[in-house]
Amino acid sequence: MNLQYPYYGTETQCKEVPITFPPQHQYRQPGLEYLMVPRPIFDNPKYIGTGKLQDRVAIISGGDSGIGRAVAVAFAKEGADLVIAYLDEHRDAMETRDIIHKLGRRCLLIPGDLRQKSNCCLVVQKTMETFGRIDILINNMGVQFVRESYLDISEQQLRDTFDTNIISFFHMTTEALSIQLRLQPILVTKI
Repeated sequence: MNLQYPYYGTETQCKEVPITFPPQHQYRQPGLEYLMVPRPIFDNPKYIGTGKLQDRVAIISGGDSGIGRAVAVAFAKEGADLVIAYLDEHRDAMETRDIIHKLGRRCLLIPGDLRQKSNCCLVVQKTMETFGRIDILINNMGVQFVRESYLDISEQQLRDTFDTNIISFFHMTTEALSIQLRLQPILVTKI
């Protein structure tokens, strides 16, 4: 199935050409999905879950929006309860939580900067307190700073990217495995 957005206007380029996506830019990372026009498609309304993840518990970092939200909704349709770890996009996170609740599943929201090991430990601790288990860990959060030249990358951008995309993955995985492996195996992946 190929979902398409309706046209939002036209543009003259020697001929009239439909415009499907207006230019988009936000001055912060992570961006705020609720500000996007058109809003991203995160759900296939024709997809009906079959219980493949019934009563499993999944932690999804960056699950408040984008690919993370799409994964959270798909997991909820398959019967999973969710823990959404996110930085500070509270409105996006609450929208995702409300969608998951409408699907009949539980959703715990945990804001915090996962570049800090203590916040990774907090996510795992609150998950265990709330659900008593972790079956799946999706390390989805990440940043990308687009630059014209390699020489335009600052040392701070490099450190931020590495801390977000690699170090947080290491801390979340290490903490989840150290707790959950005593109970049962866990599926860990990076999107």
